[in-house]
Amino acid sequence: MKQLFPRLTISTYQQELARLIQLHAPIDGTHNSAINELCFRRASKETEPTHTVNMPSLYVIAQGSKIATLAGENIRYDSATYMVTSVHLPVIGKITHASPQIPYLSLQLTLSPDVLLDIVNKANPQRNRDTGRGILVNRSTPPLLDAILRLVQLLDTPKDIPMLAPLIVREIFYRVLQGEQGTLLRQFALVGSYAHSISQAIHLINRNYSEPLVISELAKKVNMSSTSLHKHFKKVTAMSPLQYQKIIRLQTARRLLLMENLDAATAGFRVGYESPSQFNREYSRLFGRPPISDVSHLRVSLYDHP
Repeated sequence: MKQLFPRLTISTYQQELARLIQLHAPIDGTHNSAINELCFRRASKETEPTHTVNMPSLYVIAQGSKIATLAGENIRYDSATYMVTSVHLPVIGKITHASPQIPYLSLQLTLSPDVLLDIVNKANPQRNRDTGRGILVNRSTPPLLDAILRLVQLLDTPKDIPMLAPLIVREIFYRVLQGEQGTLLRQFALVGSYAHSISQAIHLINRNYSEPLVISELAKKVNMSSTSLHKHFKKVTAMSPLQYQKIIRLQTARRLLLMENLDAATAGFRVGYESPSQFNREYSRLFGRPPISDVSHLRVSLYDHP
């Protein structure tokens, strides 16, 4: 059957998506939208490496390119690809192509585990126990870009958002699950899979990051052996559970230092460090500067690059 509305070329989708993002993100920074799960990012210059925790989300670049570094592994993506993070992952992000004339433009669509599980169950899932990285990059396709464009266009008709946005969001993640690595992504939604258990373990670490981490107790909570937990946790995150917790603690401490003006010892104690010297040492190793010097540098950077 011939399509009534032929699909556009990928480059045409990208151009229109870039035009709309510029409308909703007129200045550099992150911009929320009337669709709760959707936000936009604009940058007029390449950025320094930025430490952050990626939420389970779809990331699409309409213009420019970026590198996400996970435990030393570089993941490159640009306007020809999209990235999916299926669990909370501490990454270092760096925008690598941007200028005032051709700014970096991207969007983030938060992934709802319940929506993903419902789609997986209705799509007759293949139940295997493979585990892969919790961050994937695939080539964009016209059906996916078409759905994303229609979601962004809804912002022009706010009255339609409550009814139509949830349907289009489901379509977008259905298209993602049809992608090259959709089988791996499905595992994070399937109860009983290793990936789902690791997702639960990551949630528990993030919720209780300031408490001592006992691997045997964590493994028991997610119905895994300690050996299996360690093995599959590293497959998903490229690091051990203890390494993961340490980065979450240090990133949280950095936010406390920046936002609440705490001294280093207090920030370290708040995130679970009993030894100020150990906190200072591990903080410096991750961020390249001692806590107070690092926060001073961050404030200057934020002032210079709004």
